[in-house]
Amino acid sequence: MQKKKLIRFMESLVLLPIMAFSMPSGMPVIPQIVLSQKENIQIQTLKAQAEAIDAYFDARNMPLAGTGMKMAEEAEKNSIDWRLLPAIAVRESTGGKAACKKARHNFFGWGSCKISFDSDEHAIERVALNLGGNNPNTEHYYSGKTTKEILKKYNPPSIVPRYAEQVLSIMNAIGAEDFAIQDELKSSSDLLAQKV
Repeated sequence: MQKKKLIRFMESLVLLPIMAFSMPSGMPVIPQIVLSQKENIQIQTLKAQAEAIDAYFDARNMPLAGTGMKMAEEAEKNSIDWRLLPAIAVRESTGGKAACKKARHNFFGWGSCKISFDSDEHAIERVALNLGGNNPNTEHYYSGKTTKEILKKYNPPSIVPRYAEQVLSIMNAIGAEDFAIQDELKSSSDLLAQKV
């Protein structure tokens, strides 16, 4: 996540000066172009992440196929790794195949399968909110933690000894943490160079 925030910070520092220095003198710099490029990068990154999540679920006939965009969006909103939610769902319920029996729409094993959600989307929103440290009731567990630290709080090693490593392995199988971001930044930089 820190790498993602650093990339965003660098975009804000790098793209605008590049535009300003690349424009012929007398031509006004239009900040909307830079903002539009940044929004386009974010949209394309979310799409690529969603496609990777859905492809992983689809290839394994997992019921959560089709939730990739919601998972990517909620990960973005809550500043967590985009692969974390799908990987936990795979580890906890084989991507929805073995969701909690007594708790509705709970494929994350959240609350030891004692907490129900109104819908799959609601489950994704609430678990992402918690893992991102944005719920006052659980922020002391998750706020400011690395992905591995989040996983160790989610399911401590005293309960499941290799849980964090297992989820991290699934995350790596879904995709690289920043694969879409790097591709889109390169594409955007190439596009900007062509326009200037």
